Amino acid sequence: MPDRPIIDTVAIDPELVPGARNAIRICLRLKPEERITIITDEATADIAAALEAEIAEVGSDFSLFVLEHHARRPLTGMPEIILEDLARSQVSIFAAQTQTGELGSRIQMTAVVNKNGIRHGHMVNINRQIMLEGMRANFLAVDALSQRLLAHARDAKRITCRTPHGTDFEAEFSPALNWVKTSGIITPEKWGNLPGGEIFTSPFNSNGIFVVDGVVGDYLCERYGDLQDNPLMIEVENNRIRSLKSENKDLRDDFRLYTSTDENSNRVGEFAIGTNTACKHVIGNILQDEKIPGVHIAFGHPYAEHTGQNWISKTHIDCVGRDFDIWFDGEQVMQRGKFLV
Repeated sequence: MPDRPIIDTVAIDPELVPGARNAIRICLRLKPEERITIITDEATADIAAALEAEIAEVGSDFSLFVLEHHARRPLTGMPEIILEDLARSQVSIFAAQTQTGELGSRIQMTAVVNKNGIRHGHMVNINRQIMLEGMRANFLAVDALSQRLLAHARDAKRITCRTPHGTDFEAEFSPALNWVKTSGIITPEKWGNLPGGEIFTSPFNSNGIFVVDGVVGDYLCERYGDLQDNPLMIEVENNRIRSLKSENKDLRDDFRLYTSTDENSNRVGEFAIGTNTACKHVIGNILQDEKIPGVHIAFGHPYAEHTGQNWISKTHIDCVGRDFDIWFDGEQVMQRGKFLV
């Protein structure tokens, strides 16, 4: 059975309400006649309570699951009771903190989301700061900016990006691979992270130096946080990692280990441009930091079900930099992190 409502035991923090209202009413557009599944954990109960209160105001039927009530963590798989409930809903939210080795359980969950066309808001490692910053964006404006950028990107054969900190990276694109918009306005065709604000694809090829002086993703994000003082320099050749350098040897070694998990873990699976203009600075949390206007790339899983890529991976780790200049086939579309389109 689902858990009893969190708002029975957790007081609503009024500062979380605007972000929760954005999530439920603007991003997910929940209707009273629809059903929604909420998946959370004990550490995220305050945010889940704010989301639940908004759902109650809309008047929708819902189920709520606290992960620790249904399985030991770190999860080795998403509990069947949650997957079965999810398949009955039109809308869903995952608002919980990550633990090492849990990516597979989230992939199980999103497989159900994809199969059933569920409008799913993915709030991995959501926290109070994100609710007060990225989740308070004007998502209709973010969506309009994303759509303009998407129109340019779909025609681009090459995108070059550089930063004052050493990034000099170029990606090549194929018309056979799709660009995807996840601007915070979530549709049945593609679940999205919240806060939203990016366009992405899987590159046909890429080469160059990418300096990660923002954050890296998955559980390494919590471990290392903001990398401005100890960046990771990644040399990419023909879409794969050629070398890694960092003064922080633990970061370098952990990243190498992560990207050695399977045959495609060291392969560039995602090339993305953040479009959430409410995200002004790196906070050390990948959920928000990858939405900062600029470029991020990811090694591993290329979201093949959406991009059309012909390979997969068990892993996916994002890499965020700072202060980008970006050119689409030689036309500059960003200067020092500010859009020119």
